[in-house]
Amino acid sequence: MRPAQQSRTDRAGGTLTRFLVVLTDVRPADGVGRDERTTPERRRQVVGASSREAADRIAGAFMALGMVRAGRQRVKVIAVGRRRAP
Repeated sequence: MRPAQQSRTDRAGGTLTRFLVVLTDVRPADGVGRDERTTPERRRQVVGASSREAADRIAGAFMALGMVRAGRQRVKVIAVGRRRAP
């Protein structure tokens, strides 16, 4: 197995998980709380990654942006699905 394929297979033996790295605007606190299911934050950029390591590297690059460092945007890494390895 090639190294790129090894990073896509988890230790449980055979499932692949895809990840999304999302750059969003931070909403001001409205006092009620934040519920991403009813009113999600505005997305600025969405990037797909095939491994957690790749997603972490992309997220690290987003975290170096000035708007993220200033607290006006945030970075989220989301596991979006598991599928069986072929």
